[in-house]
Amino acid sequence: MWRAILLAFLALLPSGAAAHNFTLTDVDLELHDDGTYTVDVVCDLDALALGAPSTADSTALATEIEGLRPDAREELVARLLVLLKRRLRVRFDGRPDAFEVSLRERGRPLPEGILPAALGLVVRLSGRVPDGAHEVTFFASRAFPPVRLTVTRTGETAGSAEMLEPGGESWPIPLAGPRSAATLTDTVRRYLVLGVTHIVPWGLDHVLFVLGLALLSPRLAPLLAQVTAFTVAHTLTLALSSYGVVTLSPRVVEPLIALSIVYVAVENVVSPRLRASRLVLVFVFGLLHGLGFAGVLGELGLPEGRRLSALLAFNVGVELGQLAVIAGAVVVLAVWTQLGGRREAPVQPASLAIATMGLFWFVQRLIAP
Repeated sequence: MWRAILLAFLALLPSGAAAHNFTLTDVDLELHDDGTYTVDVVCDLDALALGAPSTADSTALATEIEGLRPDAREELVARLLVLLKRRLRVRFDGRPDAFEVSLRERGRPLPEGILPAALGLVVRLSGRVPDGAHEVTFFASRAFPPVRLTVTRTGETAGSAEMLEPGGESWPIPLAGPRSAATLTDTVRRYLVLGVTHIVPWGLDHVLFVLGLALLSPRLAPLLAQVTAFTVAHTLTLALSSYGVVTLSPRVVEPLIALSIVYVAVENVVSPRLRASRLVLVFVFGLLHGLGFAGVLGELGLPEGRRLSALLAFNVGVELGQLAVIAGAVVVLAVWTQLGGRREAPVQPASLAIATMGLFWFVQRLIAP
């Protein structure tokens, strides 16, 4: 049985082909002198049009779209435009605006070094600011990764940036006059959600590492010891890196995180009991994962005046995401044993599958440009 589980897992592994990596959705909203506005959203339009995951092979997606008959391709684009109008919102004083949607890069060659995209990577929303409007907000559905929103108003040379959690709406931005700062409650809530979603569903590598910890032993003490060591370590490096005390290139951190997944999973197979050396290594791996979290938080950015609050909320969100993964694993194993299965039976196939995925990521991240 465990061989069948392992083969099923291996069948889900991504191919060696590359996919567009959209961990964030960059959005630029500009308010113009003539009373119009534009919103440029950078996203994987080919994947959205075909209903494919963002990890799908970008070349294959582009080839599929370009291979359609002209009428079928236009029908696909028309459905995509309707989809984008449903999943994106620009609201003035709380009322959605009926913007126009266009694919800015469709039919144009992408810059050298960019993976192919039949429909391009930028969708533009355009419209006119309603008369008498006072403020604007932007919304993207959960179909998009977390949004990094920049809003530039008339007369400004640089816009202000804001992070939105998946399915979140921006704070109201006044069309004129001073901008109001986000409240402490709003900041904590937003970065708490961003921390959770960085684990579930966007942080599969961290999820597999935590699952590797949960698979070691049926006893609670070994699990708590590992989780505590991991939490203390990644909290330390997340904080130090966020304040610029410790830095390490993602080119080094990300392959090592993949290796940490391989190590924990393999040790579950060869030595299924907690040893002091494992705790030390879990602590070291936690330091690496903390640098990985810090890299993501660096992309998200910390709001001025709320840096510490946002950092703490993000870290708590990460912990909640990890605890959810551990709780899910414990429940599944408990149900398995209640149904008469041996607790040890799924450990070997699951650990081997996790190790295989970690090894794949290690090679992929090592050779990535």
